[in-house]
Amino acid sequence: MHVAFVHRRGFGQFSALAEHLASSGHNVSLICETVDRRLPAVRVIKHRAESGPRSDTQMARHLGIPDHHIRIGHRVAETFEAMIRQGEQPDLVIGHIGWGSMIFTKDVMPKVPAIGYCEFFYRAEGADVGFAPDDRPDAETRKRLRLRNISQLLSFESIDGGISPTQWQKSLYPASVQNRIAVCHEGVDQDRFKPDKNASLRLPDGRVLKAGDPPIITFVARDLEPYRGFPQALEAAARVVAQNPDVLFIFVGGDGVSYGKPPPGGGSWKDKLLAEYNLPQDRVLFTGPISHDLLRQLYQISTAHIYLTYPFVLSWSVVEAMACGALIVGSDTPPVREVIKSEKNGLLVPFFDTAALTETLLRILRKPDDFIPLRAAARRTVEHRFKLSDCLARQKALIGSVLRGG
Repeated sequence: MHVAFVHRRGFGQFSALAEHLASSGHNVSLICETVDRRLPAVRVIKHRAESGPRSDTQMARHLGIPDHHIRIGHRVAETFEAMIRQGEQPDLVIGHIGWGSMIFTKDVMPKVPAIGYCEFFYRAEGADVGFAPDDRPDAETRKRLRLRNISQLLSFESIDGGISPTQWQKSLYPASVQNRIAVCHEGVDQDRFKPDKNASLRLPDGRVLKAGDPPIITFVARDLEPYRGFPQALEAAARVVAQNPDVLFIFVGGDGVSYGKPPPGGGSWKDKLLAEYNLPQDRVLFTGPISHDLLRQLYQISTAHIYLTYPFVLSWSVVEAMACGALIVGSDTPPVREVIKSEKNGLLVPFFDTAALTETLLRILRKPDDFIPLRAAARRTVEHRFKLSDCLARQKALIGSVLRGG
């Protein structure tokens, strides 16, 4: 069977499934604009990258993103047409529907089954927009958000079924299409991400860190920004360090903006917020992006792992940290509540309540052994809900159902 994956930027959520199908003897292709890494036996086919959304006029500000998505959809369609001319029509297409890539799939290949990855449906209420106390979306913002979903709504005419990684992310989609979306996470390799009492991590300055020596509080995000609670985490770090001089905070992430807006005046949120605090550089470290292997070691030696997020896409990092037996201090927001039950397999605090976050971290530092049961429960949660082999089995069952016309 020839399976074609469609993702704008590399394999993304399809990495494990694509690798598994390829290793099982299937012909696997990836259609994309850019690819961050290559997988053995998977053919990468790049289409021409489209310039970003235009916003030079009021109408362009509204239609810039839909126009951009439609142009991307055309590029993917042209790629499929070229594949068909070469006798390489796929038997199944699996693609992310968020950027317009899947809009024209059925126009080019009406009989080929297609599955769409349904990651996030934008809303003016009940999700990320309007979550911050000072965020009051006006009518123009609401209209832009509605138009931003055009490509996803059109894509439902070009797919035979959808997959969302969590129940909450599925719930954001219109009720009229939710019955066509299955909930299935991509999964975490629990044989790779697992507790290791002997784990250690060497810092660039030569220091070797081990669990509890010193107590280590970790924070990981693609970029250090408000959507992932960086301002609250940094303020809590300043407060905790002032009361506990032995603790070490390690912040992992880039200086850009993946979601939301840059700080007023430009620059990075890290530089802007660091100017507000007098933090000891040997107790609050910033690593920038690091490798997956180093991340695993960091989770394994973490005394507490902060995971804060707007009501938005659930990060892989929190599930990987749970698999390593990390103690999660998470935000009491819908995507986190779906996987963390406070005082059962982690701890939850209100997203904007820095005092509550600080006190929770101090509580952990006073008696870290009291939270060993929560660490074990976090690991069990991954074993029961996010185990890679189980998730792959569910994904393959969904593929089989679609291939049979289900």
